[in-house]
Amino acid sequence: MGGCDRTFQAHQSGLLQKLLQEDPAYDYDLIVIGGGPGGLSCAQEAAALGRRVMVLDLVVPSPQGTSWGLGGTCVNVGCIPKKLMHEAALLGQALTDSRRFGWECAQQVKHNWETMTEAIQKHVGSLNWSYRRALREKAVAYVNSYGEFVEHHKIKATDGKGQETYYTAAKFVIATGERPRYLGIQGDKEYCITSDDLFSLPYCPGATLVVGASSVALECAGFLAGLGLEVTVMVRSQLLRGFDQEMAEKVAASMQQLGVRFLRKFVPVEVQQLEKGSPGKLKVAAKSTEGPEMIEGLYNTVLVAIGRDSCTKKIGLEKIGVKVNEKTGKIPVNDVEQSSVPYVYAVGDVVEGKPELTPVAVQAGRLLARRLFGGRLEKCDYINAPTVMFTPLEYGCCGYAEEKAVEVYRKENLEDRVIGFHVLGPKAGEITQGFAAAMKCGLTKQLLDDTIGIHPTCAQDDVGVTFRTWFLRAELQYRQLSVNLCRFLPVGRCSPPWRSRSPRGWTSRRRAAEAKPLLSRSLSRCRFCEDDMLSGKPGDSVGARRRDSSSAVHPPG
Repeated sequence: MGGCDRTFQAHQSGLLQKLLQEDPAYDYDLIVIGGGPGGLSCAQEAAALGRRVMVLDLVVPSPQGTSWGLGGTCVNVGCIPKKLMHEAALLGQALTDSRRFGWECAQQVKHNWETMTEAIQKHVGSLNWSYRRALREKAVAYVNSYGEFVEHHKIKATDGKGQETYYTAAKFVIATGERPRYLGIQGDKEYCITSDDLFSLPYCPGATLVVGASSVALECAGFLAGLGLEVTVMVRSQLLRGFDQEMAEKVAASMQQLGVRFLRKFVPVEVQQLEKGSPGKLKVAAKSTEGPEMIEGLYNTVLVAIGRDSCTKKIGLEKIGVKVNEKTGKIPVNDVEQSSVPYVYAVGDVVEGKPELTPVAVQAGRLLARRLFGGRLEKCDYINAPTVMFTPLEYGCCGYAEEKAVEVYRKENLEDRVIGFHVLGPKAGEITQGFAAAMKCGLTKQLLDDTIGIHPTCAQDDVGVTFRTWFLRAELQYRQLSVNLCRFLPVGRCSPPWRSRSPRGWTSRRRAAEAKPLLSRSLSRCRFCEDDMLSGKPGDSVGARRRDSSSAVHPPG
């Protein structure tokens, strides 16, 4: 008799046994709390495997009243609108640069904030609708309600009107994500905004104070400055904590060239509203972290980006015994995303000690569903997760920061294996994505040496270089030197053109040209110019002498 192939396959994989063991007393096989990328990927994968799935998602408005639709932080107030505003800023700079390439355009280029935000919100709205349609097509029940555990295997769903409904499930996935943290000072929630509010702000923010040194802080500061606004960044201590610190400082240096002002070692203590308006006028008092010094400043907008708190405190986890880190609100899980309660799992930003990245959450959610309902065994790789920071000069990385690599691999012989990749330059994300795949395959120094670069590109300086040891950091700042000439500047040999008095300097301080392949303790450099015809003396603003790999040695970061 035919028709038994899939049944036999299900038996071999263990799926049939799981199906027979399921308790039909529950309303659903899986309920996902949270409608972000991680939760949605898990729900859709589980539904594709034939399970009864529900997604609960309700956005609590920000103190400024901002809320949004299905899709989580990334789609609505994170990755997507942020990248679009970053691109808007780059387009404005490209208009300025284009004049040196023969394009004749008006000297005064203006930007319309309202036009940009309207277009961005239309795009975000289309994504909200596409997510709802995808759930419907996969027969996933979507309920726009706030989920809260009331007892084991039972949850209360409260909609926007306060109506309550109860559901039960065999398994639950917590994917509630995070929300911006406030300062806890007078006037912060009344007068300040966060990234929850910025991308749909109905008016241009004007002169802006960005409080914080996170990736969100620097990205927002970068595109606001690129749109022509006056931007100040107030930093309490360390830039980009957890990232490679040498690269973090270079990100800040590139932003300073764009006109961003940094106030180091200060924290706000009070925000006062001097004038109402769109925008109004605010006075910020700040105190030094190193002494009694106090400063004050006037701004149109204060954007708080000091970190994010996990949304786990009001969903009833304590009622069923799920352990939560009391300080961070994050949920400790094992290597299969399982919490302290066997039928409760977590993915995304609420998971303790894992990268807070959308693709990571999507991958973790998908693989979790396959393990729970498909008989699969694959686990998410959290170590080699590539990421990029969309600052004006983009910063991409994969693997370990140098500080962490020294700590983890101090005594291990890695045999020239690349365990960390960092690049600063235009389209850094595109470069990093390729190297991330190579690192998954065991990228080594020898393989880099053997790879032929594509010329002329920024990425070519990451391959074919000569160095010995185990940590690769590549810094690429590609700038336009003239209409028909671009080059790589030998680090430590030629003065940066923006410091030169030569009239033949760079046309743009945003894009390009120093490349620094760097590996741990023995850090040699390999640089080249466009071709031998461009060779010149060190410091010359037109050409750069070709260097061999022993021309300079850089100390560890």
